[in-house]
Amino acid sequence: MATYDQVENGGKQGSFNVGGLLIALVIIAISLGVLWAGFVFLRDFSDVYPKWVVTIFAIVWGVGGVALLFWSFNNLVENLSQDWTRRLQPFVFVGPALILLFFYLLFPAFESFRLSLYNRDGTEFVGMANYVEVFSGRLLQEAIRNNIMWIVFGSTTSVAVGLLIAVLADRSKFERTAKSLIFLPMAISFVGAGVIWNFMYEVRPQELPQIGLLNAIVVGLGGTPKSWYAWVDIAPWNNLFLIVIVVWLQVGFAMVLFSAALKGIPEELLEAGRVDGANEFQVFFRIMVPYITPTIITVWTTIVIFTLKIFDVVWVMTGGQFGTHVIATQFYRQAFTARNSGVGSAIAIILLLAVVPVLIYNLRQFKDQEAF
Repeated sequence: MATYDQVENGGKQGSFNVGGLLIALVIIAISLGVLWAGFVFLRDFSDVYPKWVVTIFAIVWGVGGVALLFWSFNNLVENLSQDWTRRLQPFVFVGPALILLFFYLLFPAFESFRLSLYNRDGTEFVGMANYVEVFSGRLLQEAIRNNIMWIVFGSTTSVAVGLLIAVLADRSKFERTAKSLIFLPMAISFVGAGVIWNFMYEVRPQELPQIGLLNAIVVGLGGTPKSWYAWVDIAPWNNLFLIVIVVWLQVGFAMVLFSAALKGIPEELLEAGRVDGANEFQVFFRIMVPYITPTIITVWTTIVIFTLKIFDVVWVMTGGQFGTHVIATQFYRQAFTARNSGVGSAIAIILLLAVVPVLIYNLRQFKDQEAF
């Protein structure tokens, strides 16, 4: 087996194992061949064999194939010089994730941008005409206004309520139970939450018991039950009835992070403030809040990203009617209902450009806090 510049410590930093490299390349070729053969089998013979056989084969093929590829590439890198091994080995493990990121995120983004420069069926280049149409249209202006409302009211309320609950729950002897109950909505999907809150706004004839919370309160106060459309047909404030749903979902997320941050405040610092005569409000606003400000900003920007991309709740509750359209629902309506891929892609790019700066800021905050 040929080697270069070997020494007693196993080789200098510039040495490499030629035989090992050749063997590693052969193993990689065999691994890729096995994976391709498994793919062909699943593609061509999945209807021939029983489903349980195909399922077991797919699991063994997928998990085993990925493990074999990792091992093969790691073996290849370890046969290089020490310098190159140190440089390339991290990419053996990060590489597949980067490839998936490219094919499922970056490539679709590039393709969306390309489609946004063409007409509705992608046959004629129109330049920036789709963007001009998007920003000059009334519906997108309405959607941008609604998204701003979601950011201002949804994100801010989620952060404020989550912080308040975190402070109060930390002082309760039922802390675990309270936090568990408040965190429970996080386990519900946005679509599921929309269905649940449809029942909250449900209406029945006045002579029957009201199962909708709002109408039950109205009837209890002597009023007449209002239909769901009466609650949401008050643009733009009907958006607040939808924002409440996301607040209900995200408060638990904010509470958990704030609770962890509050527990990290040195007790000596809080006691020093109380000894100096600060009351609990002053301790909260002058010690706790400044101490966890980076966490507050991070949580707020994370929820801002959620609200910028909000789609499920609006689509389930109103379908974008009554002036409740947001950017994501406008994208869906243009791309899949109106079949206008040019305008739909332009809206998708605008949404991407709105999210990316917030995401970059969030990553910088994580880096400053040494979160990764």
